Amino acid sequence: MTPAQYSGIFVPPITPFTADGAVDYESFRSLVRTILAGRAHGIVVNGTTGESPTVDWDEVEKLTVIALEETKGRGRVLLGTGTNDTASTVEQTRRAGALGVDAALVVVPYYNRPSQAGIVEHFTRVAAVGLPLICYNIPYRTGVAMEPATLKAVLGLENVVGLKESTGALNNTLDLVTWCKKAILCGEDALLLASLACGGNGGILAAANVRTGEYVRLFEEMQAGDLVAARRRFLRLLPLIKLLFEESNPGPLKWLLAREGVIRSPMQRLPLVGISEGLQKRLEAAAAAIPS
Repeated sequence: MTPAQYSGIFVPPITPFTADGAVDYESFRSLVRTILAGRAHGIVVNGTTGESPTVDWDEVEKLTVIALEETKGRGRVLLGTGTNDTASTVEQTRRAGALGVDAALVVVPYYNRPSQAGIVEHFTRVAAVGLPLICYNIPYRTGVAMEPATLKAVLGLENVVGLKESTGALNNTLDLVTWCKKAILCGEDALLLASLACGGNGGILAAANVRTGEYVRLFEEMQAGDLVAARRRFLRLLPLIKLLFEESNPGPLKWLLAREGVIRSPMQRLPLVGISEGLQKRLEAAAAAIPS
């Protein structure tokens, strides 16, 4: 597979909940339709932005079916299947393949802090399932990063098609693009422009739950070599991006999506709670400066 097959702007939708904490599947469908109307290149179900730690697998499967129904060939559907247990990750990846998704997003095992050899063996076992994998390197959440030799081993696996790079270090992207022939996707929203300028292939961007089309246009401008236009667009988006991560993700996103009528409620499952009133006011002002 070529990097182009997994290039572009991929959006990990939030998981809407009703006031009593049940999954609001109707709002999820509305959100997916809105994201696809912005011409996103793909949907990533069950990411951290989707509150994966508190959404059970039966709910994940129903959300995935909706994403597949709505996408219908207009973009790729990825499903987050990674846990800190190799056996459960393998099983969930198998179930993801049976659902018909295009690829799985698999994070480095978190909390138990495996060795580099353990990380390689983890991805080797998951890749053996046969479903294309995008590996997810985010030491901020996992407590351990893939070292250069580990990245080469993991990205050399046959069914690994790309990497979500979320270390926040652009030198990692620069190093990767010199030798990696697979998709390098930015996972740090505020570094999207820089990552694309370094040779990255796109991004998996929580912030693109809102104003999706702006991120797609930025990507297209970079693909066309129009750095001036892309930089202008990015600088217009940057204040909103920063606010969306000022308090715990996806709280700010949920509040704004509910405020704009895309979903019905900003409800989150504990331990996540609603955002501050001060942030609400600043989010509303920042969003108003960027037309839908």
